[in-house]
Amino acid sequence: MTILFTLVARGSVVLAEFSATSTNASAISRQILDKIPGNNDMNVSYSQDRYIFHVKRTDGLNILCMADDAAGRRIPFAFLEDIHQRFVRTYGRAVLSAQAYGMNEEFSRVLSQQMEYYSNDPNADRMNRLKGEMSQVRTVMIQNIDKVLERGDRLESLVDKTANMQTNTFRFKKQSRRFRNTMWWQNVKIMVAFGLLLLVIVYLVVAFVCGGPALPACLG
Repeated sequence: MTILFTLVARGSVVLAEFSATSTNASAISRQILDKIPGNNDMNVSYSQDRYIFHVKRTDGLNILCMADDAAGRRIPFAFLEDIHQRFVRTYGRAVLSAQAYGMNEEFSRVLSQQMEYYSNDPNADRMNRLKGEMSQVRTVMIQNIDKVLERGDRLESLVDKTANMQTNTFRFKKQSRRFRNTMWWQNVKIMVAFGLLLLVIVYLVVAFVCGGPALPACLG
C-alpha cells in the first residue's frame, strides 16, 4: 500500500486519523505538527527512513499522510487535497471548535477508503495527473498576483484605478454629447442665417428689377 497513515488536525489538535499498519507514524506526526514553522498555507514533506511524511496546510487545517518514498509527491498531495475538500465539505465551521478526535469515529472510515483508492486504484493516478495540471495553473496565477503586489501595486490602488477610468469614461461621454449638441445648434444657426441672407439677396434683386422696394413694376 502506497499511503500507510493519515490524519486531519486543526493546528496540532488531531481531529481524525487512520493507520493501515502498525507503526509509530502517529507519534512522529505529532512531532512534525509541533515543529511546522509559521501559520501560512504550505505543502511540505519530511523524510523518515524509507517513508515520507507529506503535509498540506490550508486555512489552519493540517492534512498529513505517511507514504512510501516510491510514491513520489503527486499522488500523496492529490490525496491530501481530496481529504481536505471532503473534510471541510462534511464539517464546515464545526472544525473551528471541535475537540480532539471529535470527527474520528465517522471520518476515519473516509480516510481508510481514500487511502485504499489512492494507493491501489489505477484510475487515481490518471485523475491525479489532471489535478496536478490544474494545481500548477493555480500556482502560476498566485505567483502572478504576488509579482504585482511586489511591484507595489496593491489591490486597493488597482480598484481605484479602475474606478477612475470608469469616471473619466463617463465624463468623456458626457462632454462629447454636450459638444455634439453645441455643434448641432451652431449648424442650425448658420443655416438660418444663410437662409435669411439668401432671402435678402433675392428681395434686393427683385426690387431692382421691379422698380423699387414696393415692387411697383411687378405688382402694378
